[in-house]
Amino acid sequence: MRYPDGGGLDAEERARRERVRMAAAEWIDEGATDREVAKRFRVTRMSANRWHRALTAGGRAALASKGPGGARCRLSPAQLDELQALLDGGPAAWGWDDQCWTLPRIAEVVRERFGVDYTLAGLDLLLHRLGWSVQVPARQAAERNEEQISAWREETWPEIKRPRRAWAPGWSSKTNPARGSGRRKDAPGAAAGAPPWCG
Repeated sequence: MRYPDGGGLDAEERARRERVRMAAAEWIDEGATDREVAKRFRVTRMSANRWHRALTAGGRAALASKGPGGARCRLSPAQLDELQALLDGGPAAWGWDDQCWTLPRIAEVVRERFGVDYTLAGLDLLLHRLGWSVQVPARQAAERNEEQISAWREETWPEIKRPRRAWAPGWSSKTNPARGSGRRKDAPGAAAGAPPWCG
Protein backbone atom coordinates (compact mmCIF):
# COMPACT_ATOMS: atom_id res chain seq x y z
CA MET A 1 0.00 0.00 0.00
CA ARG A 2 1.33 3.44 -0.85
CA TYR A 3 0.68 6.50 1.27
CA PRO A 4 0.77 9.90 -0.40
CA ASP A 5 2.89 11.57 2.27
CA GLY A 6 5.24 8.64 2.89
CA GLY A 7 4.26 7.71 6.42
CA GLY A 8 2.65 4.54 7.68
CA LEU A 9 -0.78 6.18 8.03
CA ASP A 10 -2.54 8.78 5.96
CA ALA A 11 -3.66 12.09 7.49
CA GLU A 12 -7.25 10.94 7.95
CA GLU A 13 -6.23 7.85 9.93
CA ARG A 14 -3.80 9.84 12.08
CA ALA A 15 -6.62 12.31 12.89
CA ARG A 16 -9.00 9.47 13.77
CA ARG A 17 -6.48 7.92 16.14
CA GLU A 18 -5.84 11.29 17.75
CA ARG A 19 -9.59 11.66 18.39
CA VAL A 20 -9.59 8.24 20.09
CA ARG A 21 -6.67 9.27 22.34
CA MET A 22 -8.41 12.54 23.27
CA ALA A 23 -11.63 10.71 24.10
CA ALA A 24 -9.61 8.27 26.22
CA ALA A 25 -8.03 11.27 27.99
CA GLU A 26 -11.54 12.32 29.11
CA TRP A 27 -12.07 8.92 30.70
CA ILE A 28 -8.62 8.93 32.29
CA ASP A 29 -9.29 12.39 33.77
CA GLU A 30 -12.52 11.03 35.25
CA GLY A 31 -10.56 8.28 37.00
CA ALA A 32 -11.03 5.30 34.68
CA THR A 33 -8.48 2.53 35.04
CA ASP A 34 -6.23 1.39 32.21
CA ARG A 35 -8.32 -1.78 31.96
CA GLU A 36 -11.55 0.22 31.55
CA VAL A 37 -9.98 2.52 28.95
CA ALA A 38 -8.60 -0.45 27.03
CA LYS A 39 -11.96 -2.20 27.02
CA ARG A 40 -13.94 0.92 26.08
CA PHE A 41 -11.65 1.94 23.16
CA ARG A 42 -10.70 -1.60 22.11
CA VAL A 43 -6.97 -1.16 22.55
CA THR A 44 -4.39 -3.05 24.59
CA ARG A 45 -3.86 -2.23 28.23
CA MET A 46 -0.31 -1.32 27.29
CA SER A 47 -1.62 1.42 24.97
CA ALA A 48 -4.03 2.66 27.62
CA ASN A 49 -1.18 2.76 30.15
CA ARG A 50 1.08 4.61 27.68
CA TRP A 51 -1.67 7.20 27.09
CA HIS A 52 -2.18 7.57 30.84
CA ARG A 53 1.55 8.16 31.44
CA ALA A 54 1.78 10.62 28.51
CA LEU A 55 -1.26 12.52 29.78
CA THR A 56 0.20 12.71 33.29
CA ALA A 57 3.62 13.83 32.07
CA GLY A 58 2.71 16.24 29.26
CA GLY A 59 -1.02 16.89 29.29
CA ARG A 60 -3.25 16.58 26.24
CA ALA A 61 -0.53 17.95 23.96
CA ALA A 62 1.40 14.72 24.59
CA LEU A 63 -1.46 12.75 23.01
CA ALA A 64 -1.61 14.90 19.86
CA SER A 65 -0.53 13.39 16.55
CA LYS A 66 3.12 13.96 15.70
CA GLY A 67 2.52 13.71 11.96
CA PRO A 68 3.63 11.01 9.56
CA GLY A 69 6.05 8.48 10.97
CA GLY A 70 9.43 7.55 9.65
CA ALA A 71 12.34 9.63 8.47
CA ARG A 72 11.69 12.77 6.47
CA CYS A 73 12.41 12.57 2.79
CA ARG A 74 15.67 14.31 1.92
CA LEU A 75 14.40 15.29 -1.52
CA SER A 76 11.79 17.99 -2.08
CA PRO A 77 8.58 17.16 -3.96
CA ALA A 78 9.99 18.92 -7.03
CA GLN A 79 13.18 16.83 -6.80
CA LEU A 80 11.11 13.66 -6.47
CA ASP A 81 9.24 14.58 -9.66
CA GLU A 82 12.54 15.24 -11.43
CA LEU A 83 13.96 11.92 -10.18
CA GLN A 84 10.89 10.14 -11.55
CA ALA A 85 11.49 11.79 -14.96
CA LEU A 86 15.19 10.86 -14.86
CA LEU A 87 14.38 7.24 -14.10
CA ASP A 88 11.76 7.15 -16.86
CA GLY A 89 14.47 8.36 -19.27
CA GLY A 90 16.40 5.12 -18.65
CA PRO A 91 20.00 4.43 -17.68
CA ALA A 92 21.30 4.99 -21.24
CA ALA A 93 20.78 8.73 -20.74
CA TRP A 94 23.37 8.52 -17.93
CA GLY A 95 25.93 6.52 -19.90
CA TRP A 96 25.04 2.91 -19.07
CA ASP A 97 24.66 0.82 -22.18
CA ASP A 98 22.12 -1.69 -20.84
CA GLN A 99 18.57 -0.84 -19.84
CA CYS A 100 18.87 -1.91 -16.22
CA TRP A 101 18.53 0.45 -13.28
CA THR A 102 20.28 -0.83 -10.16
CA LEU A 103 20.27 0.72 -6.71
CA PRO A 104 23.96 1.74 -6.94
CA ARG A 105 23.32 3.41 -10.30
CA ILE A 106 20.29 5.29 -9.00
CA ALA A 107 22.24 6.31 -5.88
CA GLU A 108 24.94 7.73 -8.16
CA VAL A 109 22.35 9.69 -10.17
CA VAL A 110 20.79 11.09 -6.98
CA ARG A 111 24.22 12.05 -5.65
CA GLU A 112 25.29 13.75 -8.91
CA ARG A 113 21.99 15.49 -9.65
CA PHE A 114 20.79 16.49 -6.18
CA GLY A 115 23.89 16.23 -4.00
CA VAL A 116 22.15 13.84 -1.59
CA ASP A 117 23.67 10.56 -0.41
CA TYR A 118 21.25 7.69 0.23
CA THR A 119 22.04 4.26 1.59
CA LEU A 120 20.90 1.51 -0.75
CA ALA A 121 18.24 0.44 1.77
CA GLY A 122 16.98 4.02 2.10
CA LEU A 123 16.94 4.43 -1.66
CA ASP A 124 14.99 1.18 -2.00
CA LEU A 125 12.32 2.55 0.38
CA LEU A 126 12.20 5.82 -1.56
CA LEU A 127 11.75 4.01 -4.87
CA HIS A 128 8.95 1.87 -3.47
CA ARG A 129 7.25 5.04 -2.30
CA LEU A 130 7.52 6.41 -5.84
CA GLY A 131 5.88 3.23 -7.18
CA TRP A 132 8.99 1.47 -8.51
CA SER A 133 9.50 -2.21 -7.75
CA VAL A 134 12.17 -4.86 -8.19
CA GLN A 135 11.94 -6.62 -11.52
CA VAL A 136 12.87 -10.19 -12.37
CA PRO A 137 15.71 -10.31 -14.90
CA ALA A 138 14.73 -11.36 -18.42
CA ARG A 139 17.90 -13.41 -18.86
CA GLN A 140 18.05 -17.12 -18.02
CA ALA A 141 20.94 -19.34 -17.05
CA ALA A 142 23.17 -20.38 -19.96
CA GLU A 143 23.10 -23.97 -18.67
CA ARG A 144 19.30 -24.18 -19.00
CA ASN A 145 18.30 -27.08 -21.27
CA GLU A 146 14.71 -26.77 -22.49
CA GLU A 147 14.63 -30.35 -23.82
CA GLN A 148 15.60 -31.85 -20.45
CA ILE A 149 13.09 -29.64 -18.67
CA SER A 150 10.33 -30.69 -21.07
CA ALA A 151 11.23 -34.39 -20.73
CA TRP A 152 11.23 -34.13 -16.95
CA ARG A 153 7.81 -32.46 -16.96
CA GLU A 154 6.31 -35.03 -19.32
CA GLU A 155 7.89 -38.24 -18.01
CA THR A 156 9.36 -37.93 -14.53
CA TRP A 157 6.86 -35.59 -12.91
CA PRO A 158 3.76 -37.66 -13.78
CA GLU A 159 5.52 -40.73 -12.33
CA ILE A 160 6.22 -38.86 -9.10
CA LYS A 161 2.73 -37.37 -8.95
CA ARG A 162 0.78 -40.48 -10.00
CA PRO A 163 -2.34 -41.07 -7.92
CA ARG A 164 -1.91 -43.07 -4.77
CA ARG A 165 -3.63 -46.40 -4.56
CA ALA A 166 -7.10 -46.48 -3.10
CA TRP A 167 -7.60 -47.34 0.52
CA ALA A 168 -6.01 -50.59 1.56
CA PRO A 169 -5.76 -52.13 5.00
CA GLY A 170 -2.63 -51.13 6.79
CA TRP A 171 -1.00 -51.37 10.16
CA SER A 172 0.18 -48.42 12.22
CA SER A 173 2.44 -50.46 14.51
CA LYS A 174 6.09 -50.92 13.61
CA THR A 175 5.82 -54.58 14.49
CA ASN A 176 3.84 -57.07 12.47
CA PRO A 177 1.21 -58.78 14.64
CA ALA A 178 1.81 -62.06 12.81
CA ARG A 179 5.49 -62.10 13.73
CA GLY A 180 5.15 -61.20 17.39
CA SER A 181 8.23 -60.50 19.47
CA GLY A 182 10.37 -63.18 17.92
CA ARG A 183 10.66 -65.10 21.22
CA ARG A 184 9.71 -68.75 21.17
CA LYS A 185 6.59 -69.61 23.10
CA ASP A 186 8.39 -72.31 25.05
CA ALA A 187 11.34 -70.05 25.91
CA PRO A 188 12.19 -69.41 29.56
CA GLY A 189 9.97 -66.70 31.02
CA ALA A 190 7.13 -67.48 28.66
CA ALA A 191 5.44 -69.75 31.19
CA ALA A 192 2.94 -68.97 33.95
CA GLY A 193 4.90 -66.06 35.42
CA ALA A 194 4.49 -63.93 32.31
CA PRO A 195 1.59 -61.51 32.08
CA PRO A 196 -1.26 -62.69 29.83
CA TRP A 197 -0.55 -60.10 27.10
CA CYS A 198 3.01 -61.34 26.57
CA GLY A 199 4.01 -64.29 24.50
